[in-house]
Amino acid sequence: MQSGNRPTIDQFTLSTIRVPTAEPRPRTSRRRHSIQKTLTVSTDALLKSAFGNEGMDSIEVETVAEADLQEPVLIEGLPGVGHVGKLAAEHLIEEFNSKLITRVYAEEFPPQVSVDESGVTELAHASFYAVEADASDLLVLTGDHQAQSHAGHYQLTDTFLDIASSAGADSIYALGGVPTGELVEEPDVLGAVTGEAQTEGLIDAGVEFRDGEPAGGIVGVSGLLLGLGGRQGYSAACLMGETSGYLVDPTSAQVVLEVLESVLGFEVEYESLEERAEEMKEVVEKLQQMQGQQQGLPADDDLRYIG
Repeated sequence: MQSGNRPTIDQFTLSTIRVPTAEPRPRTSRRRHSIQKTLTVSTDALLKSAFGNEGMDSIEVETVAEADLQEPVLIEGLPGVGHVGKLAAEHLIEEFNSKLITRVYAEEFPPQVSVDESGVTELAHASFYAVEADASDLLVLTGDHQAQSHAGHYQLTDTFLDIASSAGADSIYALGGVPTGELVEEPDVLGAVTGEAQTEGLIDAGVEFRDGEPAGGIVGVSGLLLGLGGRQGYSAACLMGETSGYLVDPTSAQVVLEVLESVLGFEVEYESLEERAEEMKEVVEKLQQMQGQQQGLPADDDLRYIG
């Protein structure tokens, strides 16, 4: 298991998350790919051609280490409702042999630094990890922030897809949560895909496809990985665990990972997520004692999906 800096329950518990509202490419022979150190130049060229120079925010791609990956699957888990995707992605990084390979810095991230236990600061960024999950190679994308503008979401997602392509990835799973507006003890996993042929395997793994859900659509990087990724020929799916929408939800993160575990054929332990879920139950009980189950919670209209 790899240890890492992860946010504690107390940091997120009382944070309300409010957000206004192709078929897969044919597989070729199995090849091994290396992420090269020329990505910064190609990213600048990509953004200039896609958005022009006016109003373009700078993005810097830093290669921390090279990775030898065999047909990796891109797994995205950035902050969103219930931090479901972020918790799931970080759990994969912690439980398997993983290596930080790329950092992505952007002016679209909030103007802030994080401070570690030693008082050392680090500029806001997104990170890619090479993860060996049994027989599957994973390229896991996570971080503490999403872009602050519509254009920024497009620019960053283009960069993320550029990095995934350089690593040899041809399939994507975006992980997140879908809000219910109430506490859910046994959450279901909802799905969305870029091609109808993908649904059968996911349904077999327990994913539900509900007409018109999530009602607000899928916004942020998770949605654009399907939208832009599908247009580029990626086989992409979004797995969304039901969650209240106002509390960090390790239980929902676990059910999403259980689906991914079934689809990709790896096995992972859940002890740390289960411990955090127990902590959250205690927190919920305290909140209920202090103010009643519904008092002070956000209205349903304020809960929409972002991942």
